[in-house]
Amino acid sequence: MELSYRTIISLLLLFLSSSITITNAEDLEDPSSSSIISRFQRYLQINTAQPTPNYEESTQFILSQAKSLSLEAQTFEFVQSKPFILLKWPGSNPNLPSILLNSHTDVVPVEHEKWSHPPFGAHLDSLGNIYARGSQDMKCVGMQYLEAIRKLKASGFHPLRSVYLSFVPDEEIGGHDGVEKFVDSDVFTNMNLGIVLDEGLASPSEDYRVFYAERSSWWLVIKATGQPGHGAKLYDSSAMENLFKSIESVRRFRASQFDLLKAGLKAESEVVSINMVFLKAGTPSPTGFVMNLQPSEAQAGFDIRVPPTADPESMERRIAEEWAPASRNMTFEFKQKANVHDKFGKPLLSVTDSSNPWWDLLEEAVKNSNGKLGKPEILPGATDSRYFRELGFPAIGFSPMANTPILLHDHNEFLNQDEYLKGVDVYVSIIKAYASYVEHTRKEGSKDEL
Repeated sequence: MELSYRTIISLLLLFLSSSITITNAEDLEDPSSSSIISRFQRYLQINTAQPTPNYEESTQFILSQAKSLSLEAQTFEFVQSKPFILLKWPGSNPNLPSILLNSHTDVVPVEHEKWSHPPFGAHLDSLGNIYARGSQDMKCVGMQYLEAIRKLKASGFHPLRSVYLSFVPDEEIGGHDGVEKFVDSDVFTNMNLGIVLDEGLASPSEDYRVFYAERSSWWLVIKATGQPGHGAKLYDSSAMENLFKSIESVRRFRASQFDLLKAGLKAESEVVSINMVFLKAGTPSPTGFVMNLQPSEAQAGFDIRVPPTADPESMERRIAEEWAPASRNMTFEFKQKANVHDKFGKPLLSVTDSSNPWWDLLEEAVKNSNGKLGKPEILPGATDSRYFRELGFPAIGFSPMANTPILLHDHNEFLNQDEYLKGVDVYVSIIKAYASYVEHTRKEGSKDEL
């Protein structure tokens, strides 16, 4: 039978299309190192940078991975166009509290021209470093969860406890439309949660860093008002003068905290950090600002990070009485004020001793995977873990990246493929230990049911 040229081309394209589909389907099941890295690269290549993350593409990618692993999958939109993905690996005993492996799908913006490789190209260099935004924060962890489950399933392991994986939106802008709404939902209540694993930081040493708490974010705006007038006139208590007095008071407090850090008396995450992030004053003109007019109001914004060991009431009094006193025509407003204590009035931290079996299990699991945990720390920044700790649930921040410079939110963020693969095996050990844990207790006055 003689075939036309057009028919031959059509058949060839059909064959190629089928081949590609088969290859991709096989790749989803493939546990080899090259395929593990390839899947990681594909996730990194999806541009989920704020403020316009491509959640649609990242959602489809995660759901395809879930399907290849036969995991139960649900997608919620607590806020429109911000998908919250919840996967489940059912355990044989649903009465036991479950495990939640949390990760966020969004990443911070990039300055493309400052990168040596395209930030969403997932370039793999000759040293095995994978360059991409999200390679450390925190697409690595989300994919490592999935790859660990892939390995556990291939080995024939069946969990006793149910294992949940959450891929959440908007963590990089506060998590208000993601985890904050999730923990207030019936979906969360019905999970019967026991322990949460979330993100940590890379470690330049051979020891993995692990975090039992974090500093709370207080975003403060101080506003000063005063008599407006000619730029040549001297006024008492002008808006700018009032604001400068506040800034100087803040500066002295910042210096006292920084001195503790520089003297080695406290770690970075144990002091209250405060940094001015904006100034706003003056009357705009076509050529810049009106230079001979004193403004009637001026504002300054501050990023404050409060450790769980600090006294929040004392900080609030300092702000009201020293930094923004009403007697000096000052007002203040919190754009964000995260809790320092949980709903039981206790500091937002998770126990890291033998009284917490989840901690012991983590230490042993990391050791069994030929890794080593460093001293438990308070995370300098903020993550979605705070929303779980506020409700009394234990949450541990952990990203298995040893021998790695800390590059989250930095230019040329990268993770070495060997460290990534080691991290997968670490999670194999952790998930197996957590999902197999039998004994359970309830701590008085909390939800820490094990």
